[in-house]
Amino acid sequence: MKKIHYFLLSLLVQTTFSFAQLKPVQYHDGSQVLHGFQANPAKKSIQKPGILILPAWLGIDKHSKDTALQLANLGYYAFVADIYGEGNYPKDYSEAGKMAGSYKKDYTAYQKRITLALNQLIKAGANPDNIVVIGYCFGGTGALEAARGHLNFKGVVSFHGGLAKDATRPAEPITAKVLVCHGADDPFESKEEIAAFQQEMRDTKSDWQMIYYANAVHSFTNPEAGTDNSKGAAYNEKAAKRSFEHLKVFLNEVLKK
Repeated sequence: MKKIHYFLLSLLVQTTFSFAQLKPVQYHDGSQVLHGFQANPAKKSIQKPGILILPAWLGIDKHSKDTALQLANLGYYAFVADIYGEGNYPKDYSEAGKMAGSYKKDYTAYQKRITLALNQLIKAGANPDNIVVIGYCFGGTGALEAARGHLNFKGVVSFHGGLAKDATRPAEPITAKVLVCHGADDPFESKEEIAAFQQEMRDTKSDWQMIYYANAVHSFTNPEAGTDNSKGAAYNEKAAKRSFEHLKVFLNEVLKK
């Protein structure tokens, strides 16, 4: 009986330690200190694909870190990017709106911070030619900017992200595959912005898809957003689960394992 007990206990210990763990990583943009988070797969290999995660406008949150762990447990290297940097984290929605807005306007600065985070993901062991970037809300905008900036990604995924770009910017060919997961009732994206984005995808001859989720508004993947759709941003469990399944299908198609 004791042998069976010790055998089961050893299995439990092995299983527990096979799970991915999150590790803080400090890196820099010149003198600006950045604090990201790395999650490696249990069985490390430089041939494994990587996922770069761009968080929402408040910066790195529980949702983005939980997502990194989920993806690492599926066998991917994952890294959560710090876009704002030490000393610049917004304290509330008002500050977050201003800071996110500044990066949307200065998209080259946003692309640079994405590139620096990408370098950390590669440094951790991810295959540099087999990476996808995903983002939530403000981070979803960043994922699309990564595609527009021709950063070295096989694909980009935007969850309830901002779709618009300055109309004066030329629409250049996009080589990364594009997936947009969008709440059907999201009040923060106008019909005009959605139409302009879809036209951009056609004009750039992109391999793109856009999936709408019924009864979902902004932030539908984030459990900390509450469940009151009337606020314009709310968690939707069904949409969150469906969109994560769509992400997995996309990753299986785009990345080589």
